[in-house]
Amino acid sequence: MKLKPKITIADHFSEMEDPRVERSIQHKLIDIITIAICAVICGADTWVEIEIYGQAKHEWLKQFLELPNGIPSHDTFARVFSRLEPKEFQNCFLNWVKSISKVVAKEVVAIDGKTLRHSYDNGGDKKAIHMVSAWATELILVLGQVKVDEKSKEITAIPELLKVLSLRGCIVTIDAMGCQKEIVKLIAQQEADYIITLKKNQGSLYKRVEALFSEALRSKYQGFTHSTNRVSESNHGREETRYYVMLSNIQNQIDPEGEWQNLQSIGRADVMRTVKGKTKIETRYFISSLPNNAKLLTNSIRQHWAIENSLHWVLDVAFREDDSRIRKDNAPQNFAVLRHIAHSLLQQNKSVKTGIKNKRLKAGWDNDYLAKVLFR
Repeated sequence: MKLKPKITIADHFSEMEDPRVERSIQHKLIDIITIAICAVICGADTWVEIEIYGQAKHEWLKQFLELPNGIPSHDTFARVFSRLEPKEFQNCFLNWVKSISKVVAKEVVAIDGKTLRHSYDNGGDKKAIHMVSAWATELILVLGQVKVDEKSKEITAIPELLKVLSLRGCIVTIDAMGCQKEIVKLIAQQEADYIITLKKNQGSLYKRVEALFSEALRSKYQGFTHSTNRVSESNHGREETRYYVMLSNIQNQIDPEGEWQNLQSIGRADVMRTVKGKTKIETRYFISSLPNNAKLLTNSIRQHWAIENSLHWVLDVAFREDDSRIRKDNAPQNFAVLRHIAHSLLQQNKSVKTGIKNKRLKAGWDNDYLAKVLFR
């Protein structure tokens, strides 16, 4: 994925419909959105902190915002973001991402979900929201996110997310929740490849894959088109060896009815971990549209789990997402978009070599650095 020149916030968020119906509106919507984005980049995690940031940076913000009545109160920020239409806010974010990025061949896009633990509201009988995100692993950029409906599961949110992404030429990786024929079809329609994890609850498909690998092992892969790859690591007293095997030309045995679009190969990963002298072995299976290339399978699966360390862990540690008490109406979902915008902008700026948490601090202290993050 290659970066294009950055576009300003106003270019993509100024057309949002203002949810306020009051006769007298004191603060422009684009000012409210821009202050919130700047504040979250600089370390603000609550509406009060966003107001305090705005007050502290009033003179600097006036250089590019109108601010006809000064800085909005924290109540105004909370009220506006609780009313903003999440899908419209998300679409503005998606359009911004598309304006600064371009998917290149074999880019791994990991799709995975995360629960915002404290976004529940007992008084309003509202459960914690669950977001499904698409993560470009090479660029380290959130391509989009969709909220999972309270009465549904990730399998309904993933198709909604796939429909708004541009994925041509990339490799989409999803855990077993995404092992659905409709999801595979949507990926194929985008002219993208897929690697999807299988679990035993997949029934006959899992059994056919497991049986074919057992047969291949017994015959020492004679008569099978296959490739292998082995990876070993040792770190802090933990040793891990992963052995990958990929079989192709398997459509007649695995999918004789052609129900899984573009199914070209199946994969097996045997993972052996030794920690404190105790060894565990785990076997995982995958279906894929990729040709026979166990090394590519290995790298793609490894990159998929980067979404945990590079996105989910960062949101929890650097943005304190799991500690957030923002709960009212659309506010939790919209604040999640604010975090993703801030995360993406900070990741793209390479002028300072440090972690996201320290980058947030520097942006709050150094207006010149924040300007680079926002506009360059």
